[in-house]
Amino acid sequence: MTFNPLTERGVPLDRQIRNWRELDVVPLDPQETDPYTRCRVITMNGIEVEAVMFSHQFARHCTDPEVRRQLAYIRYLEQQQQRVVNWLLPGMSSALETTIAYEQVAVDLTAWVARMEPDPYLKQAYEFGVLEDFDHLYRYANLFEIVEHRRAEKVVDGLTEVMPGRPTKVEHRHPYDNVRDPYDRNTVNPLSKLHALTIMSAEQQTMNFYMNVGPQYMEPIARQLYQEIGLIEEEHVTHYESLVDPGETWWERLVNHEYNEVYLYHSFMEQEPDPKVRAIWELHLNMELEQLRVACDLMRRHDGREPEEVVARELPKPLMFEPNKEFLRHLLATQMDLTTLGAGYVRDAHERFEKMQEQIHGGEQPPSERVIDMHREKFGEEYRIETEGPHPVEALRQDGGRR
Repeated sequence: MTFNPLTERGVPLDRQIRNWRELDVVPLDPQETDPYTRCRVITMNGIEVEAVMFSHQFARHCTDPEVRRQLAYIRYLEQQQQRVVNWLLPGMSSALETTIAYEQVAVDLTAWVARMEPDPYLKQAYEFGVLEDFDHLYRYANLFEIVEHRRAEKVVDGLTEVMPGRPTKVEHRHPYDNVRDPYDRNTVNPLSKLHALTIMSAEQQTMNFYMNVGPQYMEPIARQLYQEIGLIEEEHVTHYESLVDPGETWWERLVNHEYNEVYLYHSFMEQEPDPKVRAIWELHLNMELEQLRVACDLMRRHDGREPEEVVARELPKPLMFEPNKEFLRHLLATQMDLTTLGAGYVRDAHERFEKMQEQIHGGEQPPSERVIDMHREKFGEEYRIETEGPHPVEALRQDGGRR
């Protein structure tokens, strides 16, 4: 059944403000919750945070007091939505357990987007980035067992494999080489706009989360690993945000943000097995439909354009959280040795990359390598979850390098 969000009416804005009782949601049970329910929660938290921060930036660049008041009203509603979504996360989960879930989001969300992306250049950007998140999951999983004596398998539930990706130590690139070429807003597939905004928002939230929780640990290796991977997340935010056409007007960006929220809440409502969470997705979808209508009216009034010029009349195929093991193994076997040069990708180290590696590591092993050594010393081996056979790169080596 087709769904055109541009013609739907949602909950009127004056009925969207909720009281404390309505905001006080029951958190998920980490022992019983589907891991992908938690992934959807983390994703929508990142989406709502991006919506709020974008609205603040828009307001700071807007001279029309009436528009600023309208933005403030909708921003307050988005803030309430963010509180409800993020407060679904259980307080009994440690920051490191939540970190494992954040990386599961990064792996399976980015992998799905890479599989569905119609533009080859954008597709390559997602394929490149996901192998780095894959490695972060592996590093944090080893830290999880060292610090909390718990296994990441209990968090990801076998849906996502845990094994080395592109080594984190070689992910430190010169900032110039993290800037990609943007899509052309006038010719790009509308789905590509949603993909770029979604992954940018998710990576931004991950970066912010690590910036804040990292120094809360007492264990030196935990503090150091969060510091290292947090810097990589900065690279990832730059990588993905640079895909967005900077020529988009504030008004079309506003419409894109609201449309993307409608798309994701609708997608997650369609697949959510938890009835309480599904009810939240449905409620927020109906709220976002009205917020989208207001954004479209603002665009017509101030930009002189119809929203159909920017977004699709029908929602795309729902974004899905599902295992991506075969796809990721293919990338591991074919793209592990890639790095970036300018806006492109190369297989050979270059002068700027090598200088950055020397500056950041200073000839020493980075935390991402030391955490694996510490795990081997403590438990006799590194921690992995391989459900589909041996690691693709190791299998290639055993097979004499043949593919």
